[in-house]
Amino acid sequence: MRQGGAPGKAAVIVWRRWIFPLLLVLLLGACAAALVKVAFFPDRSDAVVAPESAITDPVIAVERGSVVNELSLDGNIARDDSYPVRGEVAGTVLAVHVAEGASVTAGQKLFTIRQDDPKKDIDVVAPEAGDVTELALVKGQIASVGAENYTLTPARYHVLATVEPMQLYRLVNAPSEASVTITGGPAPFSCTGVRVQVSAEGTASVRCAVPGDQVVFAGLPATLDLALGQVDDALVIPVTAVKGGAGSGTVWVDAGDGADPEERAVTLGVNDGTTVEVLTGLEEGDSIRQFVPGFVAPVEQNCYEVAPGVEQCDSGMSW
Repeated sequence: MRQGGAPGKAAVIVWRRWIFPLLLVLLLGACAAALVKVAFFPDRSDAVVAPESAITDPVIAVERGSVVNELSLDGNIARDDSYPVRGEVAGTVLAVHVAEGASVTAGQKLFTIRQDDPKKDIDVVAPEAGDVTELALVKGQIASVGAENYTLTPARYHVLATVEPMQLYRLVNAPSEASVTITGGPAPFSCTGVRVQVSAEGTASVRCAVPGDQVVFAGLPATLDLALGQVDDALVIPVTAVKGGAGSGTVWVDAGDGADPEERAVTLGVNDGTTVEVLTGLEEGDSIRQFVPGFVAPVEQNCYEVAPGVEQCDSGMSW
C-alpha cells in the first residue's frame, strides 16, 4: 500500500506546487489585461456630428453717447537745461563779482567790464535767476563780443511725462495747459506751454513749464492730466470697429441680410481710447461689425486655484 500510494502523493505535490500557482498567475494576468483595456483602450464608435450653429462676427448698433478724452501720464519734475551766455561787451574785466557755482537772482551783477569804445565801465548782470558755472572771465582779462563768458542753469522747472507712441494721435491739437499733481506736494496746479516731443529714437514725451511761484524739486514724481476734448449726445462707436482712427477710418456696415458687410469711410472726432465720435458716414441705428476683420478680440480670463493661496489665470485671443 505504501508503494502504491507514492505516485498519487507525488501528483498532488506537483499540482499544488506548480499547476495551481501557474493557473493563478495566468488568471491574474488576464484580469490585469482586461482592466488595462477598459481603462485605456475603450471601444469607440465613429459618430457624425452635424454642426448646429456657425460662428459669426458680433454686430452692434450705432448709438448716441458722450466721449471724454482725458489722458493721465506719469512723469517727473526736472530742472530746465543749462545754457551758455555769450559776451556782449568788449573790453577789460575790472572785477568778477560771483564765484563758481553761485546762485544768482535776475539782474544781479556778475562782472564789471571797462568798454574800449566809447570808454566806460559796464556791469554785466544775470538775465534770470539760476546757478552760474564755468566762469570764463577773470580780473584783468580782455573780454570779447560773442565769447562764452559763463554757463547759467536757470531756476526754472518743468514736468516731463512719457507717453506711449500709440497715444500720440490723441495728443494732436492738445491744449496749452495741463494739471499737475505731486504726491505729498502742493495742491494740483496748472502748467503751461504743453508740447509733445519725439526723439530720434522714437521715444515720446509731453513737457510743460512749472509756474515760477511753485516750490518744486527736481526728481519728484508727478502726474500730468490733460483734458483733450469732450462731446455729448454724439454718434459713438467702439474703436475696435474702426480701421484707422486719427480723423478718419473705415467701418464695416452689416445690412442684416446675410450679404458681405459694406466697407464705409467715416470721419472721426473725439477719441478716449475706447470709444470714438463719428462725425460723418454713419447714422444712428446703423449696424456695424464690432471688430475690424482680422482684429484679435480678447477672451475673458478663467482663473482657478492651483494651490492654497496661489491662483492661475488662463486667457487667450480669438479672431
